[in-house]
Amino acid sequence: MTPESRVTLILETVHRTGRVSVDKLATKLQTSAATIRRDLSELERRGLLKREHGSAVAVEPVVHESFRQDSSFQEQIRRMVDEKKRIGIAAARLIKPGQTIALAAGTTTTHIARSLPPLEKVTVVTNTLNIALELARRDDIKIFVTGGFLHGGWFSLAGPNTLAAIREMYFDQVFMSVTGIHPERGLTDSHPEEAAINRVLLKQSRRKIVVADHTKFSIVANNFICGLKDVDLILTDTGASERKLAPYRKLGAQIQRI
Repeated sequence: MTPESRVTLILETVHRTGRVSVDKLATKLQTSAATIRRDLSELERRGLLKREHGSAVAVEPVVHESFRQDSSFQEQIRRMVDEKKRIGIAAARLIKPGQTIALAAGTTTTHIARSLPPLEKVTVVTNTLNIALELARRDDIKIFVTGGFLHGGWFSLAGPNTLAAIREMYFDQVFMSVTGIHPERGLTDSHPEEAAINRVLLKQSRRKIVVADHTKFSIVANNFICGLKDVDLILTDTGASERKLAPYRKLGAQIQRI
């Protein structure tokens, strides 16, 4: 295993579990505890995790501190959290060195940001403050924040300035969350501003990827984003049965269960 692959697996494990011991990492990665400790020291120096009592611990998002007592917000970020972590890890693996990617607003796209392995010359464009702050300590990633009016409870920036900034750029890949996916109604969002942003992101992106847990299927929200044929890949979790996904696959949708 290369050092790069080992570090990627360490970060994925810490993000998925929240805390993992040095000994467990050494066993899982078939290397020495001393090697793991060196890796953890470097990752802590870069702000990608914390070390506590022989373990690696996920870094707590600073931006969420002011919402710690907000029960509705806490419920939102905890909903389907294990599924979203798995989807986020799988999506992060699709990002290659040198790419420019867009991360739209959402809890699942936030897990992509948290799961990004060390990469060279990657640029992340986002209209979401929390994603920008998640990546702010990363010296291997350039971050471009679109600007705009702060919108809603998920740190999203929206409005004409946001759309204008996105239209000036092209992306290798876009990753976006949605409120609903329906075989006939397509992809939809609860917020008209977010739907408008996602439509422009799709137009400006070479590869279009939707990240959505299984509860989003068969749901139709008020604001249309695009049809199924307008996206290249849908990443979901194993809670979406093959029977449930059959109507989507019949229409040609490419869906990967994680």
